[in-house]
Amino acid sequence: MSFRLAAQEWMLEGDTLEQKFAFALSVGFDGIELGAVGAGEFERRAEELSAARDAGVVMPSAVVLPSAFLGDFDPGRRRVAIGELAGFLRTLGHAGAHGIVCPNSFGVFSAKLPPFDPPRSDEDSRALLLDALRQALVTSADVDTVIYLEPLNRYEDYLIHTLADASSVVDELADPRLRVIADTFHMSIEEADVGQAIRDAGDRIAHVQLGDSNRLEPGAGHYDWDETLAALDDIGYDGWLAMECGLSGPPADVLPRVAGLLKR
Repeated sequence: MSFRLAAQEWMLEGDTLEQKFAFALSVGFDGIELGAVGAGEFERRAEELSAARDAGVVMPSAVVLPSAFLGDFDPGRRRVAIGELAGFLRTLGHAGAHGIVCPNSFGVFSAKLPPFDPPRSDEDSRALLLDALRQALVTSADVDTVIYLEPLNRYEDYLIHTLADASSVVDELADPRLRVIADTFHMSIEEADVGQAIRDAGDRIAHVQLGDSNRLEPGAGHYDWDETLAALDDIGYDGWLAMECGLSGPPADVLPRVAGLLKR
């Protein structure tokens, strides 16, 4: 199977999305993953995104860079996160994008680090996550863009760590605009068997992000790429593989190596 590769916009040379896309094509990539910055900044890019889409720039997805996260323990910040996510979903239509990567939280709390005891139970946190996702989906019901619920490792989130965790939320809400994203870096920490976890999640997976075991580009660590690509092939995955990692060198040197590794 031949996968389509996206690089995040910060990785690409050029001042405009058109220039960045031309660079992406020159190094073996097929599209750009956008950064959706909160506080209205992403919405203010609507005209820029529409013009780039009309010029042929392929922007299949975005990742949230919000002011707050759905899993924040502060009710006010949680409301901000829900509103921003709905705004991101509406704005993505200007780019022609399919969906946005969104975790429960990032850096809000970890049960594996001091003080260890979260301020509320996992059961309550799960119920609030379900409620937040419902609200964001209802508020953006006039668009088709999708939320990719992202499991993060135990040190970065306190609730959704594995593909099975995310799949259980997707199954409970049963909304076609909520799917699972598989991030290889986080899977390398949390999944006992990466290939089987991908197969078990199956067609719930609508997006994949790439990072090696050391959170650099694919090929820079010891992650088993053959296992992941084979499992994605087994489930008939036909979505995108998007870079979500650091780079060990200049993009012009690194990205062609990644394309050579993953485009079999």
